[in-house]
Amino acid sequence: MEPGAAGWGAAALGAAELGRGLGERATLVQFSSAFCAPCRATRRVLGEVAAMVPGVAHVEIDAEARLDLVRALDIVKTPTVLVLDARGREVRRAAGQPRRADVIAALGEAV
Repeated sequence: MEPGAAGWGAAALGAAELGRGLGERATLVQFSSAFCAPCRATRRVLGEVAAMVPGVAHVEIDAEARLDLVRALDIVKTPTVLVLDARGREVRRAAGQPRRADVIAALGEAV
């Protein structure tokens, strides 16, 4: 997973942008599209990680429905996963289907 995005800067994401509250310790934000097969596998992996790590939430965002956010965050493909810390600041991102171990390692930087 790559370090935080330069396009968003120091601003934090919150409930208004995500459509729900942040996780107590970290949030996994997944940008998906309707016909993206890797998005389904990514949803499963992130859901499993969020369920096993206390205080971590998983939020899936339909990229086509939230083009404003996609553009602001410079999301160029789906799936893209952002790892946010407890304040909603991006600490890592990855494009493509992540491995469970990589997601867990990235969470280590956020919590």
